[in-house]
Amino acid sequence: MRRAGRIQAAIDVLTEVTTRHRPAAEALKDWGRAHRFAGSADRHAIGTLVYDALRHKLSAAARMGDGRPRALVLAVLRDHWGMTAAAIAAAVTEPHGPGALSEAEAAALARDMRADLPEHVAGDFPEWLMPEMVRAFGERAGAEGAALSSRAPIDLRVNTLKATRDKALAALARFGAVAGPVSPLALPVAPPGPGQKQNNLEAGPAHGLGWFEVQDAGSQVAALMSGAKAGEAVADICAGAGGKTLALAALMDNTGRLVATDADRFRLRPIFERLTRSGASVVDVVAAEDASRLAAMGGFDRVVVDAPCSGSGSWRRKPDAKWRLSPKQLEERQKAQRAVLAQGAGLVKPGGTLTYITCSVLPSENTDQVAAFLSAHEDFNIIPYAEQWRVTLGGEAPASADGRSDTLLLTPVRHGTDGFFIATLQRKR
Repeated sequence: MRRAGRIQAAIDVLTEVTTRHRPAAEALKDWGRAHRFAGSADRHAIGTLVYDALRHKLSAAARMGDGRPRALVLAVLRDHWGMTAAAIAAAVTEPHGPGALSEAEAAALARDMRADLPEHVAGDFPEWLMPEMVRAFGERAGAEGAALSSRAPIDLRVNTLKATRDKALAALARFGAVAGPVSPLALPVAPPGPGQKQNNLEAGPAHGLGWFEVQDAGSQVAALMSGAKAGEAVADICAGAGGKTLALAALMDNTGRLVATDADRFRLRPIFERLTRSGASVVDVVAAEDASRLAAMGGFDRVVVDAPCSGSGSWRRKPDAKWRLSPKQLEERQKAQRAVLAQGAGLVKPGGTLTYITCSVLPSENTDQVAAFLSAHEDFNIIPYAEQWRVTLGGEAPASADGRSDTLLLTPVRHGTDGFFIATLQRKR
């Protein structure tokens, strides 16, 4: 496909996303099925343009004075793809393109971006979340939101059951993998540019041999801070597809007892293939409907709760999610968080720890939940995150993005990770 055709395709897909309120991944997949002539480079360029438009929806609309799909795509070409106004004007008139610029569009693309944008517009997040973002970040709310609107690297975790970091780095050298931030196991790969081919990191033999798994560096830190050790009894009760479960199995060196379960059996289904590839033989997968079996297993040394949440910390990867989130949905997530925290607390033996994790930056899902939990569970106290960091990762912990000393909030702008919240709660002996 030529450049103009890709631009028009992105407008078409974005129209489908915005008018029918469909997930972007689903709309892009359907477009690809209906246009099988499009190659992988075409699909990558179209997908990147759609996601960039969703990442920067408000600031792009502010540039154009128009929030419709065509205007958003044009603004992204100008501000994030490095095209000049003249180059865009030429591209849209090529065959199969969206057509010539109007006078208003040409003027909007030619002028400099306003410097006085409202903070939620500059940060590209819903206005109704402004109080939450200010609670978390104060005057840095816009900057943190903007970082959550950038493209994310592909983060990999070395599977120490199968390989060393140096061995995995050598295997991934052609993709530009480097030793990553925060986590000692992280190997980030920079995202390909709009005109580059998408890297299929999982197609090579190193992945098939189980040397690495895709996992955000912040998620890796959360698993490490659980403090799971060889020979312990550990429960991962919101295991999802098993990313943290695999990391926990490696920390335990495949010895002890590691139970993985999730309330959503469909999310849990991919774990079995991943367990086989990784060599994690210590994991016992418990079906959601068999919760009584989990309760009967007795006290656990470590319980890991990666709670259902808004996903605000992963907006770099799923930017359409921030525009679908509603106050009602956020309230429902908070109810689920309270329930799973209570479930996890009942599994922790005296002296054991409960690690509460979200991929959210919102205080109502993070520090508020921890405060409510401690108020209702006097037999638990909190371990300051820097203390837990020294025990589990070693060395000095980084500053939390929200300035707190009891819990840790990781963000892209401060730590180079997705947004992750981590709290370590210990049951009194």
